[in-house]
Amino acid sequence: MFSSQAGGRPRTWEARPSEHKKWVEVFRACDEDNKGYLSREDFKVAVVMLFGYKPSKIEADSVMSSVDPNTSGIQLKEFLDIVRKKKEAQLYRNEVRHIFTAFDRHYRGYLTLEDFKKAFKQVAPKLSERIILEVFSSLWTCWDAGKD
Repeated sequence: MFSSQAGGRPRTWEARPSEHKKWVEVFRACDEDNKGYLSREDFKVAVVMLFGYKPSKIEADSVMSSVDPNTSGIQLKEFLDIVRKKKEAQLYRNEVRHIFTAFDRHYRGYLTLEDFKKAFKQVAPKLSERIILEVFSSLWTCWDAGKD
């Protein structure tokens, strides 16, 4: 299940039992020596298997630094939580991309204020222009802050 909050990131997303089972199988396949945890390299292989890309050094460092320091690697419970969060973020990005594509009617790769106004006229015709301008402005503020 995947539910969104207005104006925010998704609150929750839960894997279907078949997905959860696949994640456990990938964990076990990558834990070749049955250590009960995934090393840094094991984790990278698991990400390739589940998401189709090799995680960067920064991503791997971030994950490994978040692991319980009393363990030698990523335990199954931690792995499942990491994968769930990655999947949730992936779904959120896909949802944003889908909405952006619907607004970008001229396939330019960016939205003008006019594009924004036309899109909102179709989906929320009673929304005031002031609100539309505030939303558009807030997007620019978020984008501008993310450039650094």
